[in-house]
Amino acid sequence: MAAQVLLHSRPALRPVLARLAALSSVRNMSIQVGDELPSVDLYEETPAHAVNTRDLCAGRKVLLFAVPGAFTPGCSKTHLPGYIKQADSIKAKGIQEIACVAVNDPFVLTAWGERHNVGDKIRMLADTNGEFTKAVGLDQDLAVLGGLRSKRYSMLVEDGRVLQLNVEPDGKGLSCSLAENTMSKL
Repeated sequence: MAAQVLLHSRPALRPVLARLAALSSVRNMSIQVGDELPSVDLYEETPAHAVNTRDLCAGRKVLLFAVPGAFTPGCSKTHLPGYIKQADSIKAKGIQEIACVAVNDPFVLTAWGERHNVGDKIRMLADTNGEFTKAVGLDQDLAVLGGLRSKRYSMLVEDGRVLQLNVEPDGKGLSCSLAENTMSKL
């Protein structure tokens, strides 16, 4: 209502308000196939070891997959183990790096990776404050897990551009983003 009154009293503001509305709707959209990956620092092992997403994918094919949270049942029993099991087959298809992203701290992701013996098969990258997750528009509010979390997805990136994106319809399910389903599309 306030915007309508403002528009009526000051027509010169119409273009400005229209631009703000457009920017707001763009921010709410998730990344799409063909889009360039944003440049955001994620953390591996410690807060001192930043890994920039754009640098990680520059000149390479990288498979990123994201989970709502380390040590959660679906992530621990199905999602991460599937990528560990399929890692060699995925890399045989020309993928140079596989990385797991979660809105957790780097110590938690490192411990989770150690618990599952990821070794050098998968890089465990912490999106400590959800900056990357928000930048790609794949964030969700999961109060039961502490608030801001990532939707569950897999994303194939080549030289910084998204080639494939598989987002779970409800953000949490275990179907299209699983290793075997992602691999069948490579």
